[in-house]
Amino acid sequence: MTEFHYATDADGIATITWDVPGKSMNVMSFVGLEELEACFDKALADDAVKGIVITSGKDGSFAGGMDLNLLAVMKEQAGDDPAKGLFEGIMKMHALLRKIERAGMDPKTNKGGKPVACVLPGTAAGIGLELPLACHRTFVADNPKARIGLPEILVGIFPGAGGTTRFVRKMGAMAASPFLLQGKMVDPKKAKAAGILDEVSDDPMAAARAWVLSEPKIVKPWDEKGYKMPGGDPYHPAGFMTFVGASAMVNGNTWGVYPAAKAMLSAIYEGAQVPFDTALKIEARWFTNVLMNPSSSAMIRSLFLNKEALEKGANRPDVPDQRVKKVGVLGAGMMGAGIALVSAKAGMDVVLIDQTQDAADRGKAYSESFMDKGIARKKATPEKKEALLAKINATTDLDALKDVDLIIEAVFEDTGVKAEMTKKVEAIIPEDAIFASNTSTLPITDLAKASVRPDQFIGIHFFSPVEKMALVEIIKGKETGDRAVAKALDYVRQIRKTPIVVNDDRFFYANRCIIPYINEGVMMAGEGVARPLIDHAAQLLGFPVGPIQLVDETSLDLGAKIAKATMAAMGDAYPKSIADDVTFWMVDEGRLGRKSKAGFFDYDEKGKRLGYWEGFNAKFPLAEEQPELTEVQHRLIFSQVLEAVRALEAGVLEDIREGDVGAILGWGFMPWSGGPFSWLDIVGAPWAAEQCDALQAKFGDRFACPPLLREMADKNQSFYGRFGPEASAA
Repeated sequence: MTEFHYATDADGIATITWDVPGKSMNVMSFVGLEELEACFDKALADDAVKGIVITSGKDGSFAGGMDLNLLAVMKEQAGDDPAKGLFEGIMKMHALLRKIERAGMDPKTNKGGKPVACVLPGTAAGIGLELPLACHRTFVADNPKARIGLPEILVGIFPGAGGTTRFVRKMGAMAASPFLLQGKMVDPKKAKAAGILDEVSDDPMAAARAWVLSEPKIVKPWDEKGYKMPGGDPYHPAGFMTFVGASAMVNGNTWGVYPAAKAMLSAIYEGAQVPFDTALKIEARWFTNVLMNPSSSAMIRSLFLNKEALEKGANRPDVPDQRVKKVGVLGAGMMGAGIALVSAKAGMDVVLIDQTQDAADRGKAYSESFMDKGIARKKATPEKKEALLAKINATTDLDALKDVDLIIEAVFEDTGVKAEMTKKVEAIIPEDAIFASNTSTLPITDLAKASVRPDQFIGIHFFSPVEKMALVEIIKGKETGDRAVAKALDYVRQIRKTPIVVNDDRFFYANRCIIPYINEGVMMAGEGVARPLIDHAAQLLGFPVGPIQLVDETSLDLGAKIAKATMAAMGDAYPKSIADDVTFWMVDEGRLGRKSKAGFFDYDEKGKRLGYWEGFNAKFPLAEEQPELTEVQHRLIFSQVLEAVRALEAGVLEDIREGDVGAILGWGFMPWSGGPFSWLDIVGAPWAAEQCDALQAKFGDRFACPPLLREMADKNQSFYGRFGPEASAA
C-alpha cells in the first residue's frame, strides 16, 4: 500500500506526495517512513533532479501526526530492552529528517545539496510539522481553517522527532514555549508571524517551485559557524532568565505531575548547550524516558485512542443514521441556553421553550452574547452571528415543537415538574421523536414512567458550562431502546463532544464519583484538616481544582439539596457524615459559594476569590496535628476510584474506556493517569486492595475494597487486561 508517491518533471523538480490510502488526513506509519526515505534517496541520487518538493495529496491538510499505536508497537517489538528499542527507533526518524535537512550537503563545507521545499495545503500537526521543519523552506496555503502546531503535550508526550530541538533553535525558548509547553495550534498567518513557517501563499506549490529553481541558500542557521540561539542559551544572561521562568511556568501549570512537560524542558535546556546532532540524541533520550513512563501510555490510550473510538461510535447500536435536524429545548436557563447554543452552532434548528417570553428571550440572548464575544476576538463575524440566531426560535408556544425529532428537557430538577412537561410535550411532538432529560441526578427509569413511549426516553446529561465542557453522559433507562441511544450518540457527534453511555442508577457515573470526592474534602475540613492542604493535595495529584474550591464553584446549596434528596431515597441506609453537618451549617449561614460571594472562600464584589474564609475554623477548629500529604491524597483518590469500580460491578459502566475518558473530561480526574481504571492498572490491583484495607480500618466502610477489585488483586489482574477492548474481542 503506497503512502508516498514520487514524480519528476522537465524542470528537474522531484515531487514527493504524501497520500495515505483510506484516510481523510495523513498519519505517519513505519511503512510511510520507509517510503519517504526511499523517495528522498531516489531524488538525491538522480543528477537530473535540481530540487525536491514534499507535499500532501489531501485537500486542506498536510498531516495530523504520528500513528500513536506505533509507539506501543515499538515498545512491544523491543523485547527485553524496550528503552533501547524505542531509542533506536526514534533515532532512525531523526536520521531520516536530518538526511532531508542536509540534503546531500558536504558535512565540512556545507556546499552542494539540493533545496527541499515543503508545501502544506492546510493543517500540519505533530510529525506533520516536524517534517516541514526539517525542510529548507515551508510554503502553506492561505487557509484560515488550517491549524499548525505541535499538540503532543496534550496527550502526555512531547515532539520527539526533532520538533522540540528545531523549534527552540529556530525561534528561541521563550517564543517556542506556548507551542511546545501548551500545545498551541494557530492558523497559517499566525504561524508565519511566529516564525514557524516561511510563506503563506494563494498558490504555495507555484511559490515553492519558483524558490527551488532559484538556486537558494539551504544551510540551516544551526549548521553554520557562529550560530547563536535566539533569545540566548541557558548561560547567556537573557537566556538564563528565560529558562528560570520556563521552569517556574511548567511547575506552576502542572504542579509537577505531568512527566512529559518536565522531560521536554530538560531536553530543551540540555540540548541548548550542545551541538545540534547531540541535541537530537538528548531529545531522543528524554522522549524515550517519557514513553517508558506508564503515564504516557495511559494518556495516549485514554485521551487519543479511546476518546477517538467513543467519538466514532464504538458503542453505538447498529441502527440507521439518526442525525438531528430540529431539536426542542425545554427550559431556557443556563443549561437550556447552552444546549440551544451548541445545537445551533452545529447547524440544527432549535426551538427554545420557557414559561415566559422574557425567560425564553434571555436564553436566546446567551447565544447572542457568546457570538458577540467571538466577534470581539475575531473568531466570528456578524454574518455568522445573524445566521446562528436565526436558527433559534425562543418561544412559549409548545406547538412549535410539532416537527422536532429530538427533545432535550432542562427544566427544574424535580420529578413532578419533569413529569408534567413530559406529558404535555409528548402530546405534541411526532411519535418517532426521542425525548431526553438533562437531569444530573434523577433516575431516568423513574422519569420515563411519565412517558407513553419509554423506549424513546433517554438521559442526555450535559456538564456546565455546556459550550466549554467536552463530555456528555448518555443514560439508558431500563426500557430505553437502541434507536434512542443511537439518536443521542449521533446528536453528541453533531455538536462535536465526547459521549459516554451508561446504565441508569442514582447519580449515573460522573456524579457518582464527583460527589464522594467533594464529600471527602468537606469531611476532612470538618475534621480539622487545613483547607489549603486539602485543595493543594488534590492539585498535586493533577486535579484542576481541589474539592473545597470545587464545592464553592458548584454551590453548597446544590450539595445540600442532593444530600437531602439522597437521604430521603435511601432512608436508614444513607451514610451520614460530618460532611452533611458542614454543608447544612454553611447553607444556614448563607455561605452558598461563589454565586453568593461567600462560601469556604471570601470573594470581592466581582466574585474573585480573596482567600479561605477565616470564620470556618471558629466552628470547625483546625486539628493540632495535620495528616500526612499522602494520606489526604489517598482519601481523595480512593473516594472516586472505588466508586468507578463499583459502577463497573453494578453494570452502570459497560466499557472501562468510557469510565476513563468520562472521568478525565467530566471532572478532570488526574489526566496524567489516564483515568481511574488506568490508574489502578499503573499501581496494580494488589497494592490498591491493601490501601483500601488500611483506609477502611482508619476511616470507615466507604473505603471497603469492592469484591471485583479484591478478586483482581488475588489474581493479579489488570482492568485493561480483563475488560479492555482487546480482551472483550478475545
